[in-house]
Amino acid sequence: MLSKRSLGSLEVSCLGLGCMGMSEFYGTRDDAESIATIHRALDAGLGFLDTSNAYGPHTNEVLVGEAIRERRGEVVLATKFGFLRDPGDPLRKGFSGKPDFVRAACEGSLRRLGVEKIDLYYQHRVDTETPIEETVGAMAELVRAGKVLHLGLSEAAPETIRRAHAVHPITAVQTEYSLWTRDVEDNGVLATCRELGIGFVPYSPLGRGMLTGQIRRFEDLAPDDYRRNNPRFQGENFARNLDLVTRVEELAREKGCTPAQLALAWVLAQGADLVPIPGTKRRKYLDENLGATAVSLSAGNLQRIDAAFPKDAAAGTRYAASGMTVVHR
Repeated sequence: MLSKRSLGSLEVSCLGLGCMGMSEFYGTRDDAESIATIHRALDAGLGFLDTSNAYGPHTNEVLVGEAIRERRGEVVLATKFGFLRDPGDPLRKGFSGKPDFVRAACEGSLRRLGVEKIDLYYQHRVDTETPIEETVGAMAELVRAGKVLHLGLSEAAPETIRRAHAVHPITAVQTEYSLWTRDVEDNGVLATCRELGIGFVPYSPLGRGMLTGQIRRFEDLAPDDYRRNNPRFQGENFARNLDLVTRVEELAREKGCTPAQLALAWVLAQGADLVPIPGTKRRKYLDENLGATAVSLSAGNLQRIDAAFPKDAAAGTRYAASGMTVVHR
């Protein structure tokens, strides 16, 4: 069984499972395999599941709810609100942190998940047109009503985190963090979380799959795969990033593990207050990810990894221009 880590006052398994790709963005859906993957995770003691009302949209929460219906007591369930997505109008996009939207979004998530309370409720992206105090105030009302147990933020800047935490304790901050995305080490986000006793949840700890070594060509991505529009998977950037992955593969061979396991072990080694949530919809990759918890990295190992994959070495921004405008704000 997996060991535990603490996100603020919330105890979770040392690894989580990102469920987004089970319903959208990364090619064909296979709900039966996805549910089997969630069950395999629970069997291994991995009970920290991450979803959002935006994934699908809405359908991922339904899927996760179905998977955990008979096993709710084994799960620390995290979901999010904030993106404006309409299944009937795919082109509609935006963000909202308005109190009425917060309350309505929570009711929708509870209904789709089939649960009475959400263990960890994140604001998915900060709405700069609504003061964070108003948004977190509405989230705090959900805590008082017993519908939510803990609050979180995703892709929030240090000052936003401080202002939110002053309204109600923030348990976790979720941001992309991996060997090829390390900006939180320098922009104050990770330092602020540690100062305030807030847990940190790295998403995409495997570089959206690139760090696994399974993606060798742009054509390996399905025609509808979101990554085809990601700058790091395009043109010269792809070639440069593939070269970095080759270095990770060499170190993994020496260590007797897979590149994915080495990359995950590196994230786990950055502090006991970090709980990465690698996503997968297949049991075989879940099993591989679980194996990362058995990979021990010495100080020398970490130095060699840093030398092979220096900070800021990845080519291209982690999102297209429009996506970069809504992170860390």
